[in-house]
Amino acid sequence: MAIKDRLSGNEAVAIAMRQINPDVMGAFPITPSTEIPQYFSSYVANGEVDTEFVAVESEHSAMSTCIGAQAAGARAVTATSSCGMALMWELLYVAASDRLPITMALVNRALTGPININNDHSDSMGARDTGWIQLYSENNQEAYDNFLMAMPIGEHPAVQLPVMVCQDGFITSHAVENMELLEDEKVKKFVGEYQPENYLLKKDGTLAIGPYGISAYYMDFKMQQVEAMKQAKPVILEVAKRFEELTGRSYGFFEEYEMADAEAALVIIGSSAGTAKAAVDQMRKEGKKVGLIKLRVFRPFPMEELAAALSKVGVVAVMDKAEGFSNAGGPLFADVRSALYDLENRPKAINYVYGLGGRDIKTTDFEAIYEELFRILKAGVTGPVYRHIGQREE
Repeated sequence: MAIKDRLSGNEAVAIAMRQINPDVMGAFPITPSTEIPQYFSSYVANGEVDTEFVAVESEHSAMSTCIGAQAAGARAVTATSSCGMALMWELLYVAASDRLPITMALVNRALTGPININNDHSDSMGARDTGWIQLYSENNQEAYDNFLMAMPIGEHPAVQLPVMVCQDGFITSHAVENMELLEDEKVKKFVGEYQPENYLLKKDGTLAIGPYGISAYYMDFKMQQVEAMKQAKPVILEVAKRFEELTGRSYGFFEEYEMADAEAALVIIGSSAGTAKAAVDQMRKEGKKVGLIKLRVFRPFPMEELAAALSKVGVVAVMDKAEGFSNAGGPLFADVRSALYDLENRPKAINYVYGLGGRDIKTTDFEAIYEELFRILKAGVTGPVYRHIGQREE
């Protein structure tokens, strides 16, 4: 029977880690993810887990610890945010190219500068092409659930890729919500034991991890990563199905909200989806056919599935909580617009960059965006594609 509790997102993820009982945690604190290793260290001190807790001098070393442990055949986890993940940058590529299914809790926070400790998605979006699977969480329950599903996804023999589980800094990481936890034994059974086929400490057989990839072979390694990311898509759905059978909670690549007859839609990631849903509910009461898609899986990007879900709307606004500096829109917009390109009757698409450095977005902002979408639909003219909302006008 599910355990009901009131928890912050950080504590929920730390509990998920405790229930999994990983072999190694590489830990270095950074706001707003500090609480995760802090909570977990108490489980270590109390003997509730068998984890080797390695407190290091930097985030670069935290990821190095995880890489070494996972390569040796251990299950490794870490947590970080913002500039901490930026310090791991080169090692994100190493972990993915070495096919090491490390699981990282990423509490999204703006990257300096100027110095800012509040939420946006610039850290994970900046790492979108490092080869990591990326799962995003709307609320505390989803952060907990995503972390439990991450390991069976990343460790699947057809995948063998690291996974970052993202949640919004302070908005979910520190806010307390009612949620349901699984019993420890059910978690252990669901996640299972880590049983890699090859690893450095395996007695029978030699193995090199991270060798020099000369030009004759480097691209072949990259193609293997590409194939692994493709294989991750059915595995994500397979793991989600098992999770639904266990909990009753359903997950896919994304959630469709009031999309059955929607004429105008949003595509959005993270906690702001909750605010947008409230705006959808209000506008539906007014008879306006609006809907949204909340993306849960950004890497691998569900290109075909998302295009199909948006194929019947007339116009869509893609919401980016990160700046791409491309003068053509944010990173999510680039992928969504690309997904729409091959549709015979593709919707008109615009982009809004919002919420940078923790700037608030309100239900009235979303209502204004929907009204703009209806103006575009009526006029048949998109106007400026690359837009911002919430900034000062002066």
